[in-house]
Amino acid sequence: MIMKITKYTISNLTSDITKYVLCIFSILILSQTAFSQAGNTPEPRKKIYHVNYITGSIIIAAGLASDYPAIGRIKNKANLTNDEILNLNTSILNPIDRWALHQNTSHYQLFSKLSDEVEPPIFVILPALLGLDKKIRQDWLDLLFMYCEGHVITFTFYNYSWLGPTFENKYRPITYYTNLSMADRTPGNNRNSAYSGHTASVAFTSFFLAKVYCDYHPDASKLFWYSMALIPPLAMGYLRVRALAHFPSDVATGLSVGALVGIVLPQLHKNPIKGVTLGLMTTPGAMGMCGFWTIPSQKPLHKDKSIMASISSPTK
Repeated sequence: MIMKITKYTISNLTSDITKYVLCIFSILILSQTAFSQAGNTPEPRKKIYHVNYITGSIIIAAGLASDYPAIGRIKNKANLTNDEILNLNTSILNPIDRWALHQNTSHYQLFSKLSDEVEPPIFVILPALLGLDKKIRQDWLDLLFMYCEGHVITFTFYNYSWLGPTFENKYRPITYYTNLSMADRTPGNNRNSAYSGHTASVAFTSFFLAKVYCDYHPDASKLFWYSMALIPPLAMGYLRVRALAHFPSDVATGLSVGALVGIVLPQLHKNPIKGVTLGLMTTPGAMGMCGFWTIPSQKPLHKDKSIMASISSPTK
């Protein structure tokens, strides 16, 4: 009987949140579009973004291929030992993060499941709302491609950046709760508090939506739309903290990463950078990717200047 009530509660909460978000953003987009289009005379159509499907497909394929082994490595970390649990030190946490250690633990599994179930509808509903705008709808294929590309980049950054669980073994808040069983506190996945991937993905989605809308409607209030874009990732971050999965600082990091990708990626497609080449590199001790950016010289008889950047990992 208890399990039925729990499932019913999760289902209703998910449905209510989905409907609420859908209604809010539908009303906002429709109303803003109506105001921006009122009194405007038709103008020759000009594409906002430049999308190279070949380069983008390579980025998506490479990201998906590299993410597959990363997921297994992150999920299969060694369980925490009894000594690690006994030596947990709350004094190293900042005052804001300590808030995550003073929660009611009776419903943390409910919040964890809720955060997992709310995420997919957000990924589908929010970008689909852009289709309500006639100007944006005409470029749906380019935008869908950019959206997929952005999610892959966000996820790959989570898997391989120095901020993520590949290089960090930060304990989740659940490990600090002595009233929970050792079976709940010791799984290896509890080493993956840094940072919140759920929040990063939702932040990318909402900020991508805001960025695209503002690019198609330059007169729209950027402050308003980016403020609205904060709501979904903040709500997701709250659920993840209540699920004892992350500290507030992990949520803040995820939100920052997702928002950055959501804003920068469309801007790069809007103003394509010429003279950029990517490739693989190997050295005696490492292998990885390298990029070259050739900056055209503004003066005659001067050679172009090149900047090189590389990302590599040690070889065993």
